[in-house]
Amino acid sequence: MSDPALIDRFGRRIEYLRLSVTDRCDLRCVYCIPEGFKGFEEPEHWLTFDELERLLGLFASLGLRRVRFTGGEPLLRRNVSDLARRVAAIPGIDDLSISTNATQLAQHAEALKAAGVTRLNVSLDSLRGDRVARINGRPVLGQVLDGLAAGRAAGFAPIKLNMVAMRENVDEIDAMVAYCIEQGFVLRLIELMPMGDTARRMGYVDLQPIKEQLRRRFGLVDALLPGGGPARYLASRDGRFTVGFITPISQHFCDTCNRVRLTVDGTLHLCLGQEERMEFRPLLRGGASDAEIVAAIRHAIDLKPERHEFREEPEKVVRFMNMTGG
Repeated sequence: MSDPALIDRFGRRIEYLRLSVTDRCDLRCVYCIPEGFKGFEEPEHWLTFDELERLLGLFASLGLRRVRFTGGEPLLRRNVSDLARRVAAIPGIDDLSISTNATQLAQHAEALKAAGVTRLNVSLDSLRGDRVARINGRPVLGQVLDGLAAGRAAGFAPIKLNMVAMRENVDEIDAMVAYCIEQGFVLRLIELMPMGDTARRMGYVDLQPIKEQLRRRFGLVDALLPGGGPARYLASRDGRFTVGFITPISQHFCDTCNRVRLTVDGTLHLCLGQEERMEFRPLLRGGASDAEIVAAIRHAIDLKPERHEFREEPEKVVRFMNMTGG
């Protein structure tokens, strides 16, 4: 009997799916959705909850273990906690998390926790209201902080804060470190990926020098955290502070990449920095059998490239992040 696991051509076991449940967002972050963007997918093309449950169930039968809801902003998808409950109940799925901008989190935190979401990642690029308004396109710092408080009250722990490092906010990393220590959050610093002209203009910041500065300043040591993603973590010896680094440019992690991304319309992207993809909506709506869909999943994984080319060809990928999923 053949191994049911999803192993790509380069020996990587694919067990992590980032699922974009909507491409809509209530913010206009400069590195994700430019102001005036009109290229949203039509809602009738979105996969239904039934279609998503079936497709993820087939992925899980092949070894999928982790699912993360992304967007756009996933909390804008109507009844998203119901979808979370259905996904969490799929045999084999043992980790369901969500990436959110937290503007809607105060209304959803308790329901998401009850539905089986295990972890939260919250995007927060600044603690200054004026800077948040410039980077995110909306003055929402108060809403985000309220959402974080609601997430903690609902019992999510640890909560990870994702800060994209760019010229606009690199001077604020120390303040974000202090805030995370005070609040008990895990900080994750992310290198800006050159997806779209606007993101390329924002200015790439190499996180390697910052990583070494923080290591020396706090006496940090290598650490591991649950999640299955690409972050490399450092932690203080007393456990009060943990910081992760996601470095797709300065120190790529392609050799251990265990993830693929499914967009709201059923397109499976095999790499953020390449164009290989597989369309599942036609199969799901065209009467394909489970066996045919499983065969398509296996074929898609065979298309996964060895690595991205963000450094060599930064203009190769023209789609925005909201079109792919975070």
